[in-house]
Amino acid sequence: MDTKKTIEKCEFLCVHEDVVQEVLRKMPEEDTLFLLAEFFKVFGDSTRIRILYALRETELCVCDIANLLGLTQTAVSHQLRVLKSSKLVKARRNGKTVFYSLDDNHIHNILDMGICHLEE
Repeated sequence: MDTKKTIEKCEFLCVHEDVVQEVLRKMPEEDTLFLLAEFFKVFGDSTRIRILYALRETELCVCDIANLLGLTQTAVSHQLRVLKSSKLVKARRNGKTVFYSLDDNHIHNILDMGICHLEE
């Protein structure tokens, strides 16, 4: 049995300079790409994804989220801080209670696109 891995590569060197230049013109700045990578890292935690999906349905307070997901309020608060600093969730105070919701419709769309991609 051959256990060598095949590497996909061109069989000869032929740079398509016009295509490369067009891609470079359209490529965002390095700082923007770094921020985009940081943004997507936030989605790399299943607890945060569960919180986002709960908030996709309705706004919730920390107590509701903790009860819903079987987590401590401390754990939920920590994750909400991360989500809020990444502009994925926003907070609204009503008396002594703070309610959280998705920051905007883009977050809802990102979650929908992720599920759609997985179901293909």
